[in-house]
Amino acid sequence: MIRHIVLIKFKDLSDSEIADIWQELHAITDHVDGLVAIHAGRSESPEQIERGYLHGFTADFTSWDALAAYAEHPMHQKLGARLVANAIGGLDGILVFDLPFVA
Repeated sequence: MIRHIVLIKFKDLSDSEIADIWQELHAITDHVDGLVAIHAGRSESPEQIERGYLHGFTADFTSWDALAAYAEHPMHQKLGARLVANAIGGLDGILVFDLPFVA
C-alpha cells in the first residue's frame, strides 16, 4: 500500500470553497483502479505546529502503479491545477509525501 499525503496552505478561501475542492477530490475515487480511500480536511492537531499547512488529504493506493495512474488521470490533473491555483505561492504552498506501508 502507498499513502499519498498532501498538505496545502490555502489562500483565503471560504469553508464552502474548500468543501467543493474536497468534493471534487472524492469524486476521483470511483475512476482510478487501486485507489482505496481518500480522507481530507482541516488539521485539528493539539500540537499546533502545522506551519501554515492547515488543510490536507491522504489517498491510499494498492501499488505504485495505481498512484502513477492517479497522477496521470485527467480528473487528478484538473484538481491538481485547482489546488495550485488556490495555494499560497502556487506549488510552493503544497507538500506531497508518499509513504509505503503494510495494511
